Amino acid sequence: MLRLDRVSKIYATGEVLKDVSWEVRAGEKVGLVGVNGAGKSTQLKIILGEEEPTSGKVARPHSLKVAYLAQEFVATPGRTVKQELWTAFEEALTVLNKLETIKQELEAVPTDAKKLEKLLKDLDTYQRRFEAMNGYALDSRIEKLMPDLGFEPGDTQREVTEFSGGWQMRMGLGKILLSDPDLLLLDEPTNHLDLETIEWLEDYLKECKPAVVVISHDRRFLDKLVNKIIETERGVASTYLGNYSAYLAEKERRKESQLSAFERQQKELEKQERFIERFRASATRSTQAKSREKQLEKKERIEAPISDMRGLKFRFPPAARSSNQVVKVSDLTLEFNDNPLFIGAELIVERGDRIALLGPNGCGKSTFLRFMVGTQKALEGEVSFGHNVQLGYFAQHQAEALPLDRSVLETLRDSAPNAPDGELRGLAGRFLFTGDGVFKKVRALSGGEKSRLALARLLLEPANFLPLDEPTNHLDIPAKETLEEALFAYEGTAVIVSHDRYFIQRVANKIVEIVNGEFVVYLGGYDYYLEKKATQKESSNTFALELAYQKDQELAGR
Repeated sequence: MLRLDRVSKIYATGEVLKDVSWEVRAGEKVGLVGVNGAGKSTQLKIILGEEEPTSGKVARPHSLKVAYLAQEFVATPGRTVKQELWTAFEEALTVLNKLETIKQELEAVPTDAKKLEKLLKDLDTYQRRFEAMNGYALDSRIEKLMPDLGFEPGDTQREVTEFSGGWQMRMGLGKILLSDPDLLLLDEPTNHLDLETIEWLEDYLKECKPAVVVISHDRRFLDKLVNKIIETERGVASTYLGNYSAYLAEKERRKESQLSAFERQQKELEKQERFIERFRASATRSTQAKSREKQLEKKERIEAPISDMRGLKFRFPPAARSSNQVVKVSDLTLEFNDNPLFIGAELIVERGDRIALLGPNGCGKSTFLRFMVGTQKALEGEVSFGHNVQLGYFAQHQAEALPLDRSVLETLRDSAPNAPDGELRGLAGRFLFTGDGVFKKVRALSGGEKSRLALARLLLEPANFLPLDEPTNHLDIPAKETLEEALFAYEGTAVIVSHDRYFIQRVANKIVEIVNGEFVVYLGGYDYYLEKKATQKESSNTFALELAYQKDQELAGR
């Protein structure tokens, strides 16, 4: 279907892609992985034709239809959902709009006979064109797709701006699917989506007809969706069959095999070099030594495996021990922009809790964290902290408070003045500040880089209570693993808002779900929460069936 053949890409700032070869076949679901800056998005741009490769080529049939789902869906004010989906049929929509204009002019009953004749002739022409496009069937295609996207029948005439970002993403996906693509490209599609929408998206993509190539740092999403992984590392692409977990296992096996082969070859090379050095000047064996030297020069060298820094461990610095009850929230009534979020809600956070706060977008997760740390006022209720609580807080916009004139390394050193320089550089490296990047001034960093630096700094500051709002945004997988390791070993207490299910499962020991303005507590991790929700759903369905059965029996007895 499509193949990248020895593609390279060099910018003025350096070489991003060195030797990239991989293919996607009909119906395959492919995950592109690699650290931030590895060139994943560049590969999508090359496939789309937005960038030209420096060398190599992209082989594809001329008939191949490639579609791209952007991270951000731009809603057009005033359009209904159906009108937005209709824009997928650009040519047909132009003809349809022309037909509407002609009909409006005819309704005005033109008195000019020539004008009337022209309008009737144009009406016939555009109706024929619309029929040739099978235009009258397009409306039914939209109607058929709407339920698949999760929309109710009454949603067709609602304005797109009435829907959340997750629902607008569904509209964007719907527009793409209506164009019947052969290949669908997605760049971080789960960013800013709530858990319900993420789960819907992965199930939908799994069953959809087009092949899919997706860039994602969401490991659970990759595990459930893809059947092939393409890893880009230091400009070179490697292909692994299976999902993300299979890729990790196979990568470790390849790494061990390569290391073993590298060590064997190094021993052999060392042995040959000793022989050459010993007999280079020998009257009887110099010819043999020179022959071996030539063979050695021609020998293809096995490279050492690339180290991925996964062995580095980081821990939060020790903090004083807090009381058993860290936070108590009483009778919380809170609204945001006149939208009621909590009504008389109660919650107790105990020492050692690593709580994942769940709920759909807009339910008040981030607002609640701001209330706890004192930056958001409530209509009623209070929050009280236990004895000796030391607060550390990571907000989504924490990066804005960084010192602009300090370098990356200086910013980290300010938080841990006694930490060894190597430890600070190692931490910076895990958050993608490598080489001279540690000397870059904060004011020169991108928004994502500032967020990563703010999070790295948090790992250096003593605190026994951590409210964390979307800490994994802008992080690649190695950086997420660093944070996971630190939180897993953390002896304090944390309340975390995140849409990364793999991250939640790794670090959370308690789930708190926001339901109808109240807190519902689950005394276990994410998989435990899913089991309980499934049981609740099954019980609810059984109860509904029993009620229906009783009603049928009552009707039958009349």
